[in-house]
Amino acid sequence: MESGATSTQVNLRPMHAMSVDVEEYFQVGAFEHCVKREDWVNHESRIVQSTDRILDLFASKGVKATFFTLGYVAKNHPDLIKRIVAGGHELASHGFYHQRVTDLSRGEFLNDISSTKALLEDIGGQEILGYRAPSFSICEKNQWAFEVLQETGHRYSSSTYPVIHDHYGTPNWPDEPYEPVPGLLELPQATIELKGRKLPVGGGGYFRLMPYALSKMAIKQFHKEHNVPYIFYFHPWEIDADQPKIGGAPLKSKFRHYVNLGRMEKKIAALSTDFSWVSIAEAFGLNK
Repeated sequence: MESGATSTQVNLRPMHAMSVDVEEYFQVGAFEHCVKREDWVNHESRIVQSTDRILDLFASKGVKATFFTLGYVAKNHPDLIKRIVAGGHELASHGFYHQRVTDLSRGEFLNDISSTKALLEDIGGQEILGYRAPSFSICEKNQWAFEVLQETGHRYSSSTYPVIHDHYGTPNWPDEPYEPVPGLLELPQATIELKGRKLPVGGGGYFRLMPYALSKMAIKQFHKEHNVPYIFYFHPWEIDADQPKIGGAPLKSKFRHYVNLGRMEKKIAALSTDFSWVSIAEAFGLNK
């Protein structure tokens, strides 16, 4: 990171923060080159039914979560946003059109997060504190994004993954909470160390791929290595095994997207039983 960034540890008692990235199955980064935005209207929307299943599961397990929501989803399904807030969950921003920050200029990013924040606050009636960049796309070349987030009133970002990956990753950046600019907290995705290498254990496709027992062990190992809350993330489409298939995507992208979709909901239910979960704002004391 640049020398001006401040890496500040936040020492909090270990907690578990649940987060959900609310986006349609056809809006994901894996399919961004074969599904154009102007064609989104031609795909069956399934975000309401899959998110409602998650809300029902969380209600039955006593889970509170942070829902990083696309402005596009909020605009088209405002009642879903109201149900998220009515369930006692935190509403946060995932940008408007699921555009990587690496594909936006500073001005475009400012417009993206400002319009999304305003829309979510108008519909949900809740101040938007948090932002998560699509595909964890804040990195060395766009650190100005932190300044824009702070300027627009966001209190925290959860937009980096300190691992090596072919689509994202900031392996040399902090793996615990820090302030990249004064007044904004960056909350990296969860990692553990194995033989000197950081392994991703924050959820998503990694969680779908690994046996549940290993994921449970990884969370416990995280707490041995870090004195900060553990953050988990997944998407509504990950519990929807019946979603329409997207043609034309590379085999690697298809594997990452479709692997173990039929097992995910049961694994989330087990995770909800084995650990207690709160929103990111509550876990890090940002809602006071």
